[in-house]
Order: sequence, then C-alpha cells, then structure tokens
Amino acid sequence: MSHKNPIIAVTGSSGAGTTTTISAFSHIFRSLGIDAGFVAGDCFHKYSRPEMDLEIRKAKEQGKHISYFGAEANDFAALEALFASYAETGTGKVRQYLHTFDEAVPYNQLPGTFTPWQDLRPNTDLLFYEGLHGGVVTEHNNVAQHVDLLIGMVPIVNLEWIQKIIRDTSERGHSREAVMSSIVRSMDDYVNQITPQFSRTHINFQRVPTVDTSNPFSAKDIPSLDESFVVIRFRGIKHVDFPYYLQMINGSFMSRVNTLVVPGGKMNLAMELILTPLVEQLMIKRRQARGQINWLE
Repeated sequence: MSHKNPIIAVTGSSGAGTTTTISAFSHIFRSLGIDAGFVAGDCFHKYSRPEMDLEIRKAKEQGKHISYFGAEANDFAALEALFASYAETGTGKVRQYLHTFDEAVPYNQLPGTFTPWQDLRPNTDLLFYEGLHGGVVTEHNNVAQHVDLLIGMVPIVNLEWIQKIIRDTSERGHSREAVMSSIVRSMDDYVNQITPQFSRTHINFQRVPTVDTSNPFSAKDIPSLDESFVVIRFRGIKHVDFPYYLQMINGSFMSRVNTLVVPGGKMNLAMELILTPLVEQLMIKRRQARGQINWLE
C-alpha cells in the first residue's frame, strides 16, 4: 500500500461482472476530478490465444489442466511488480490483450494477441485494476499487499457461469461447447486461486438471482438486476454508516452486522454511495502524504 500512489483493484472471475463496476468507478472518478490509470488484468496472461490453445492440448495429453485462473497461465510476478512500482513511483509497465477483431484492427494484429509493453501514462492520481487476480497470494507472489482498496465482484456461481457463457459466445465468438469445457477445466484453479481472494477483500458485492438458475448451461439470457439481490459484505472498514445506506436505498436491509442487502436494481446506487467516500479518503491521504494541504478539508 502507498498513500502517495493509491491502488484500487476490482477482482472477480471471468463472467463475474467486474466490467460492470468500471462504469460506477468511472462516474466516481469524473465526479471527484480524479485522473485514474486503468489496467485490465488479462494483460498479465502468459500466453496469446493460439499459445494457450497449444498449452491446453499439451496439458490434456499429460492428464493435467491449465486455465487463465491459475498461476501457470499468468505472470503474477509482473502483476506484483506493476503494483509495487506504482505504489513506489506512480509508474509501471502495461499492455493490452486484444479479445476481438474490433480491438485488434487498430493495432494491425489478430484477436487473442498482446500489444507491446509500454509505460503507464504518467502523473495519474491512482491506479485502477480490473481483472481476475487483484487480490491473489501465492507461495511466491503477494499482489494483495499492495492494494489500498480491494473490491470483490462475486455473483453466485451459476449466475457467473450464465454470464460467462452468454458473453463469450455472443461477444467473443466462442462456441458454447468451448466455453463449457473452459469452465470445467478451470475448476481447480477457481477453487485455489480465485475464491481465496474474496476473504481478503475490503468489500464484496455478491449478486444473487431471484429466478431459477439451476441449470446455467441451458440458460438463454442473463437474469436482470431487478431479478436479483446484491449482498454487500464489509471487512476491515471502520465507521460504516449503515443507517445512512438503509435510509438512502429503498428495500435494503441488514442480514448480518457487517452485511447489507440491497435490491439488484439499486446496485449502481449502492456502489456509488459506498465507494465514493472511500475513494475520497484515499485522495485525502494522498494529498497529505504529498504535503498538499486543502484548507476546505
């Protein structure tokens, strides 16, 4: 962690809806006048799409599994190095993973490839990471230790699978069979690398549908926000104003002393109400650490 160069990370597995959070944070950053550097976690994959296909075939021949959830397919050292570098100096190396033809064409590359590494845009106010491993800890790497505000996006697993299947088939051109195979292949890494992160987060947003998702592999559409509740768990955050949230968010209630439940349609409102003061606190600490005094604070 670094008060001078704060890092916010939103972590969740593929299909968890972490990209939904980007719009909420983008609105918060605009309203607070914050210039954030954005980093997508998939730029730290080790392999391009063709290389990963080859690694999957090799692993299958050896009776093993490899997935984008695990350490074998990701460069956790590079991710930790970025966070450590940014916390210390406000700089670091990033690149992009090009998922689609539309993303790849401007770079004259094929989808499933990486852009070259380059320096992060200078003089940003904070670093915002969205991806699979913002809170990962392994025997050799501890990414979570560098994060000032760690947010988990954690829909129940059947909903997560529905979102992944529909996204990857409709937006990324994968077959349903390929996506289902990916889910099965990823289970060991999901259990060992993804889920432990949600015990390290400061806040988890877990969407729970109120419609039948018993068979996610036959779902034709994603349950809407209005067809769900969002369970919001707080950890290690002092002075949470639960009475204020209950007053401001119609239909909300407390399920535990550290857990707020809100209607799914109020998710964006809840995120902005909860996260805006936390981001403001990071920026106040940043100015204090840099010796910048704001007499209005």
